[in-house]
Amino acid sequence: MVIPNQPIGQPVEHPNAQAVLFIGAASLLCCGALGPVAWAMGRRALDQIEESGGAYGGRAQVLVGYVLGVVGTICMIIMAILFILLVLRGGA
Repeated sequence: MVIPNQPIGQPVEHPNAQAVLFIGAASLLCCGALGPVAWAMGRRALDQIEESGGAYGGRAQVLVGYVLGVVGTICMIIMAILFILLVLRGGA
């Protein structure tokens, strides 16, 4: 029996999988402001992969990029708080 709307063969990599991974890594390594972007794109891509019913692959790449985006965002917030405290303290 053939199930309609089911993919045949290997799943196709999600179109944003590599972008999420790259932006997540960049958020952690050089530009913390990219963290929320990777976080949002990763969440959207993970939802689309779940809804596709196996038509989209690349879940591991998206998940790694998503986690890096979350960690990059947390690091950005911690650094911003430390910077504000340093400025308020007088730059000692």
